Amino acid sequence: MPNNGERLELGDFLPYRLSVLTNRVSAAIARQYAERFDLTPAEWRVMAALGNMPGLSSREVAARTAMDKVQVSRAVARLVVSGRLARAVDASDGRIARLSLSASGRAIYRKIVPQALQIEAQLVEPLSGTERDQFHRILAKLDRQIDVLTREPEKEL
Repeated sequence: MPNNGERLELGDFLPYRLSVLTNRVSAAIARQYAERFDLTPAEWRVMAALGNMPGLSSREVAARTAMDKVQVSRAVARLVVSGRLARAVDASDGRIARLSLSASGRAIYRKIVPQALQIEAQLVEPLSGTERDQFHRILAKLDRQIDVLTREPEKEL
């Protein structure tokens, strides 16, 4: 049956395909850190964000990881309790808590990063160097287009 714009073939729908691929890749990596380090995917994302940029607030972590505030809040709370994350009050604004990896958090981060990078390398192995470059450019374009699609319409004065 031809697609006349009224029928959606889920298997061909780009947002669906991207979501499925993302979930499968995340699950492959999650198995590694769940078994060895008792971390959820959300906890690992928080740690990954702070491994590159210590001192972020929970709100900034949520923005950088595209997770919702509740997910980040739960992950941060569990990481603090487990001693993998430290909180410090922002010197200029006491309402904001700055987050950073503790010594044990940094040790776990250093162990997981090589595994995650190895999985990434295995994932893109079938692609040529040119295809990898094209893929990264395409992802960047799609990322910019999401900004356009989600931008608030300007209100008329």
